[in-house]
Amino acid sequence: MRPELIAILSAVGWAGDAILVRIGARSSNIIAAAFMSYALAAFWLWLYVWVYVPFDLLWSPATIYFFLSGCFQPLLARILYYMALTRIGVSRAGPIRGSEPLVSVALAVLFLHEQPNAFVYGGTALIIAGVWLILWRRSGEARWNVLDALFPLGAAFCGAVSQNLRRAGLLLLPDPFIGAAIGSSTSLVIFAVFLFMTGRFHLARPQRESLPFFGSAAVLSAGAQIMNFAALSMGEVSAMVPLFNTTPLFMVLFSAIFLRDLEKVTTRIILGALLMFSGVMVISSR
Repeated sequence: MRPELIAILSAVGWAGDAILVRIGARSSNIIAAAFMSYALAAFWLWLYVWVYVPFDLLWSPATIYFFLSGCFQPLLARILYYMALTRIGVSRAGPIRGSEPLVSVALAVLFLHEQPNAFVYGGTALIIAGVWLILWRRSGEARWNVLDALFPLGAAFCGAVSQNLRRAGLLLLPDPFIGAAIGSSTSLVIFAVFLFMTGRFHLARPQRESLPFFGSAAVLSAGAQIMNFAALSMGEVSAMVPLFNTTPLFMVLFSAIFLRDLEKVTTRIILGALLMFSGVMVISSR
C-alpha cells in the first residue's frame, strides 16, 4: 500500500477519534478518554510486539527517539487537543490543530537553518488566513474565549516536534509497531504518574454511558497511530505530515453528519478548513 494512502487513512482515523470523544465527553471527561486510549493502545501494541517482534530490537538507539516522541505526542498533544474539543468544538479545533505543517516549517527554519521557498510562504499565508476565518466570531454565535485557541495550537506544536522525532527513529529502526508501542507506553506511564501525584487518578474512570464512545475512540486512535508510524517509515516527513493534516476536512464532514446537535458547521468554518488544507498542500509541493 502506498504511504500516501496510509497517511490519509490515519487522518480519517484521528477524525473519527475526535468525533467519538466529543460525543462521549457529554457524560464523562477528557482525562478518562485519554487514559483509556493510552491503556488500550499500549496493551494491544505490546501484545503484537511480544508475539511477532524480536526483543533485541528494543535495544536499538531508535528507542530514545520513540521515547521522546511519546512525551510530546500522543500525551501532550492529545491532552491539549481534547481540551480544545470541549472548549471550542471539533469544527474549530480540528482545522487549527491542522496548522502543524506550518509549525514544522518554523521549527526547521529556527533550529535547522532551512531556507523556505515561495511555496512555503504561500502555504503559510493560506494557513494563517484559514485560522483567522475560523476564529472570527460574529454576534449571535456561541461565545468562547479566543485564548482557548492556544490549546489546539499547542497540540500542533507538540505534534510537529513528535513527527520529526518519529522519523529520526524510524530511519534507524523501520518498525512502526515498536515505535507506536514505545510512544503509547511512554504517554501512559507519564500520564498515570501525573494523575496520581495531583490526586486526579479517580478522573481516569469513565462513566458507563461514555464507555462505548471512548472505547471505540481508543481503537481508532491506536490504528491511526500505527498507520502514522507506517507512513513515516516509508515516506518523508515533508510529504506525510501535510497528508496527516487532512484530518480537519474529515472532521468538518463528520461534524456535519454526526454532531448536528452539538456543533454548528458554518460556511465560514468550511472555507477556513479548505484554506488551511490548500496551505498544507502548497507547502508539501515545495
